This record gives sequence, structure tokens and C-alpha cells, in this order.
Amino acid sequence: SDWGLTLTVLVIPLTIQWWSVWYPGSEPGGGSYVAQRMLAARDERHALGATLWYNVAHYALRPWPWILVALSSLLVFPELTDIQKALPGLDPSLLGHDIAYPAMLTLLPHGLLGLLIASLLSAYVSTMSTHLNWGASYLVNDFYRRFLRPASSEKHLVRVSRLMTAFLMVAAGGVMFLIDTAGEGFQLLLSIGAGTGLLYLLRWFWWRINPYSEIAAMVSSFLVAVGILVARKNGLVLADHWALIVSVTITTVIWVAVTYVTPPTPRATLVSFVKLVRPAGPGWAEVRAEAGVTSSPDSLAQALLGWMLGCAMVYAAMFATGNFLYGRWTSGTVCLVICLTTGALLYRLLTRLLGAGSGQNAGQLG
Repeated sequence: SDWGLTLTVLVIPLTIQWWSVWYPGSEPGGGSYVAQRMLAARDERHALGATLWYNVAHYALRPWPWILVALSSLLVFPELTDIQKALPGLDPSLLGHDIAYPAMLTLLPHGLLGLLIASLLSAYVSTMSTHLNWGASYLVNDFYRRFLRPASSEKHLVRVSRLMTAFLMVAAGGVMFLIDTAGEGFQLLLSIGAGTGLLYLLRWFWWRINPYSEIAAMVSSFLVAVGILVARKNGLVLADHWALIVSVTITTVIWVAVTYVTPPTPRATLVSFVKLVRPAGPGWAEVRAEAGVTSSPDSLAQALLGWMLGCAMVYAAMFATGNFLYGRWTSGTVCLVICLTTGALLYRLLTRLLGAGSGQNAGQLG
């Protein structure tokens, strides 16, 4: 009955957001978060299985305890005034429905409350350190060391990385003055990655994408995101889904144009990549012929089938869990049957792809 909400949380994610937006942990085309875990696995079979389990646990299991706490808060704190009574020291300007979760924490016994606070602090510190180290590594290894001081000693680079870490902290603190709520920060993060997702997908399937394409996508998406944020602060009324569409459109146009006007990656590098990775799809046909690689061990048709089965299985598991928790046994059973069926089909497909001692096919599905 709420078309605006349906558009934001269902239609846009299923039609645009999944391929167009880079977001840590669910990067289109793969990314550092997932790659670190996959590269730490024993083999490709374990890497693929762990990634699949992560998606089931992350989307089908983990959200429901949060949702149940939120639903319970409607009964415990039916009005905002009830939340205010539970948190008497809260600034009135911060009082809102999103404060129900910390209000529910006041009902925990001291031992569990301490454990929860420790877990929240751990999650916060680990996320902060991860992004600061990640950002500093980009600035030092990929920019400073490569272009400015290639002969630098390790001691010098460690010193520079500390300065870069401090710089990132200050820069992040400056951005926070433009943001009033955590929701705005989340939308800014999505906006900064809007439009880059397609590039990160296509670089595996089209030889023409080069480093200039990626730099143009990252810089343009950041500038567009900051521009929209500033414009909103100055009175522009723009719904989140429209902001996403605008960011994706502008960023995509820019990086595609830059791709065609800049020189391609050196041919020797492309040939070496094809010999090593043997990517599938028509986008590499020209380079495959030059490299003498007749075919790829991966099948795009089977990869797409596995992708669709995996999505159906995860979505069905998520809705089955919710329906059972709500006592909707018929709907839950239907979703569970869909989950088990697609899971069985996916298992058969993966067994065939990873069988015969050839783990090479996991890369495309992963």
C-alpha cells in the first residue's frame, strides 16, 4: 500500500542498486572485504561455500533478532514519551523512533548489558581500524609509493602511513559536520559508491576498461555524492531513490566516456591476464585469440543460473524465517520448500562445476 517505500526497499535494490552501487561487504564484481575471506580459505570449494554461507547467515538469520527487538519495542514503548521516560538524560532533539533500540537495552540485566556494550564497542573499533588501515594502504601503496616516492624505505612508508591515518581521521571528522544522523551517513556511503558497481562487474568481462575508467568512476561518484549532500543542506528536496538514479547516471556516463578517450591497458598485460585467468564472455574474445587461448573453463550461462538459484535460496530463507517467527506457517512452509529446492539445485550445479578436480570454475560464480 506504500508505493514509495516499496520503490525504495524492493524495486530499486532489485533493478538498479545490486549492479550499480559499491558498498563494503557486498561489492559488485567482488571486493577487498570478500576477497580477504576467500583468499584465506583452504581451496576454491571452501571459499565458495563460505561465501554462500555468509550470505545466508547475513541476510536470512542475522536481521531477525534485530527485527524482533524492534517489534517488541512497539509493545514496551508504545509512545515516544515512554522512550523519554526510559532515557531521561536524552537530548529532546534526538528523541525519535530509532531510539527504541537503545531504550530496550535498559531492560537488560547488568551482565548482558555489559556484554552487549563490549560487542558494540568491538564492532565499532574493528570497523574504524579496518577502514583507516584500508584507506591508508591505498594512499601509501597505490599512490604515494607508486607515483611520488618509489624508492622509499619501509621505515619511511610506515611513517607516512601514520600521517595518512591521521589525515583520514580528520577528513572523516570534517565530513561528519555535514551529517545529522546515521541514516544520512549510510545514504552518503551508498551515494559515493553509486555508479561504480557496473564498472567493477564489467572489468572482468570487457578488456577495454582501464585504470583511468576506475579513477574516473571513483572521483565522479564522490563529487556527485558530496554535491547532492550539500544541495540537500541548502534546500533541495530529492528522494533517496532519485538521488541514487542521478548519481548512477552521471557516474556511468563519465567513466564510459573516459574509457573511450583514454589509452587501453598495454596489450602484453591483457594477454598475460587472459592466459592466467582465462575469463569468459565475448568481451575478451579478441584478446583470447591473440593470447592463443581457445576457450574459458567458465560458463556464463551456468554462472548466471547459479547466481539466480543462490539469490532465490537466500531470499526464500529470509522470508521463511520471518514467516515462522510471525506464526504464518503456510507462507513459511512455501518459502522453506522454495529454499530447499533451489538449494538442492544449486548444490548439484556447484558439484558439477567444481567436480573432476577442477576448482577453476569457482571464480566466475564467486
